[in-house]
Amino acid sequence: MEDLPHLANALGLLWLAAFPLMGSPGPATLSLAGIGTAFGFRPGLPYLAGIVAGTTGVLLMIATGVTALILARPELVMVLTGIAAAYIVYLAWKIATAPVGKMALDGATAPAFVPGFLLAIANPKAFAAIGAVYASQTLVPGHLGADTGVKLAALVLVIVIVNTAWLAFGAGFSRLLRHPRIGRAANIAFALMLLASVGLALVAA
Repeated sequence: MEDLPHLANALGLLWLAAFPLMGSPGPATLSLAGIGTAFGFRPGLPYLAGIVAGTTGVLLMIATGVTALILARPELVMVLTGIAAAYIVYLAWKIATAPVGKMALDGATAPAFVPGFLLAIANPKAFAAIGAVYASQTLVPGHLGADTGVKLAALVLVIVIVNTAWLAFGAGFSRLLRHPRIGRAANIAFALMLLASVGLALVAA
């Protein structure tokens, strides 16, 4: 029982670091906002599920040490970054050209689970942010298994909350941007932000 105050304090510090780092703008979060704006919340749920599953996969790779093997191969990092960049360019085009106004009611469908999963797995920002947060705190000193389990549960919760919030944020715009010109401008703005995130990822790699 005496460990509970330490656990609560360490968990609070972990979340204090996790929410701004993992929830900050990046390829996955901006793509969710763009899809929410272009297609709405409910149509974006399969893509959200893919992002959550893929980001959780990144978390598991970090927890099990697989990430260290990946980062030790710069050519593999470049391949993953290139794949993510290529898909984000396509996604930016899809968001920028998505139907707006009345056309959105019978327009194109939003990306599904698999594209979201693949983008999250190949997202260099996720590896950097989650890696930094994961290493920042020991929640259960002296018990590696328990510490790992609590960290995984705490950070999966963050993954679900921040990514759902970005989709909802974009969807909130979609309800306000029914005018075709304004809606098109918003879609293009999110597409440009996505392209900017690609540039930052390539510079970081």
